[in-house]
Amino acid sequence: MSLREGSRTRQTRGRDGRPALTALAGLPMAMLATTLAAVLAFPAHAAGTAQPGSLPSMREPTAADRVLVVSPHPDDESLCCAGYIQRAVAAGAQVTIVWMTAGDGFELDAFVVERHLRLKGAGLERLGLQRMGEGRAAGQVLGLTPDQLIVLGYPDRGLSALLGDYYSRTYRSRYTLSATIPYATVLSPGSSYEGRNLERDLAMVIDRVQPTLVFAAAPEDLHSDHAISGVLALRLLAARGKSDVLHYWIVHAGESWPRPRGLHTELALLPPARAVARNWAQFVLTPAERQRKFEALQRHRSQMEVMPRFLEAYVRANEIFAH
Repeated sequence: MSLREGSRTRQTRGRDGRPALTALAGLPMAMLATTLAAVLAFPAHAAGTAQPGSLPSMREPTAADRVLVVSPHPDDESLCCAGYIQRAVAAGAQVTIVWMTAGDGFELDAFVVERHLRLKGAGLERLGLQRMGEGRAAGQVLGLTPDQLIVLGYPDRGLSALLGDYYSRTYRSRYTLSATIPYATVLSPGSSYEGRNLERDLAMVIDRVQPTLVFAAAPEDLHSDHAISGVLALRLLAARGKSDVLHYWIVHAGESWPRPRGLHTELALLPPARAVARNWAQFVLTPAERQRKFEALQRHRSQMEVMPRFLEAYVRANEIFAH
């Protein structure tokens, strides 16, 4: 499907709010969720966003780079970074995507996919299997091979609980009803839903990849899985003396961002008000890179059926990343 054929369904709504910017990397795991909740409680920032011309350029990837994209759910990797991934692959860099969850906690999505109302348990596991397959298909569109695509499979909408009260005790998903990773094609199948296991698995990926660039969700992102993923990535990288390789992206920044919704490939993506205080850089995409980014998003069929205009709003003239 071409860029001009994007769909036009309404997207789900978020809420606005401006978090305080704070150093979270050194916190114990049990404190991360509590601290994150306090950060997200700050009122909205009144300042506007930067203009495209005022943003410096994100550095180009090179053949010497090892790029790691930390994606909370299948589709986030395409929303945040599909253009950069393509350029990195073309430059000869090693690129790896790691999905923290299988995206198995989205009941509206499951309703659309499964076409019935009894969604808990097996129905949402089937959604997880479908979304993992969609993520791998999107990765292939972006030029990646199966060994560059890793799923951890921890509970969708449960990551902040794992890194809070359930760091060393077992959490049960209220969606799949499972207390262990139910998927065979993940990094550690059958592992219990505990924060220490999640931390172990992401650390294993970081140590295997030895990244020179890491892209993860900003703590300002309104989706708790996104925000806590970025916090955990920062903590693990800081422990290895590599916090400087981390670059943030953001997807959920309130109903007013990005606007307008839908496919507007000539418009620039600007930093959202809730994270405007960060140091943002832009990565300008070629028309061919925008087209392929759109094609990668199309592989996330379950998501495109539910909120196409929201997803399409990230196919812009640029991508933005921050420290």
